[in-house]
Amino acid sequence: MFIIPAVDIKNGKCVQLVQGKPGTEQIILDNPVEVALEWENRGAKILHVIDLGGALEEGGNLSVVEEIVRKVSTPIQMGGGIRTIDDANYLLNMGVDKIILGTLAIENPSTVKELASEFGSERIIVALDSKDSQVVVRGWTEKTAQKAPVLGKIMAEHGAGSILFTNVDHEGLLGGFKVNPLLELLNAVDIPVIYSGGVSTLEDISVLSKTDAYGVVIGSAFYKGTITFEDALIYEKNRN
Repeated sequence: MFIIPAVDIKNGKCVQLVQGKPGTEQIILDNPVEVALEWENRGAKILHVIDLGGALEEGGNLSVVEEIVRKVSTPIQMGGGIRTIDDANYLLNMGVDKIILGTLAIENPSTVKELASEFGSERIIVALDSKDSQVVVRGWTEKTAQKAPVLGKIMAEHGAGSILFTNVDHEGLLGGFKVNPLLELLNAVDIPVIYSGGVSTLEDISVLSKTDAYGVVIGSAFYKGTITFEDALIYEKNRN
């Protein structure tokens, strides 16, 4: 199970939001590129880079993402504000290792098939963000009528290489999480699933390490120091 640090970018800075809500910034670091380089130097095998400004349709931070891609050699999975095929093509051709599609994939699953056919399934991650057991889109601001296991099957059939499952109910709260929604999704699909949301202790990571989760994205807990990256890596080494 990979331990994946989050680098969330808003207004050109690295931030952590509570449940993705603007105005709830708890951590603000001036230079996301330096943050990404620090995670690389500490041994991260994957970086999770999100353009929050793009996701919330406030204006993107692509110049920052471009600089991270240029300066960091660690594989990057990147999402946020990828609303068109052209957006996806640009990022994949620019050197992002894997893109994370949310709204675009859910509203038009054929785009997943198109991108997977051109670039390979392994480079396409679909984000299933769950709030009150329903998948949400547009920066977590709009609910759909679907649940993650159902959409997970659809996305896998359309060529998604993996799924990022975020439990929005717990995101940024550092209060732990319920594992059952993840287990339901894992049981429904045969492709890798990365978990995100509410991980705040080593015990939380231990719980995830006992599932078939491919990786876990951790943001607030690392930045606030409730978990150290080096301690978390123990679970990565035990699984991989």
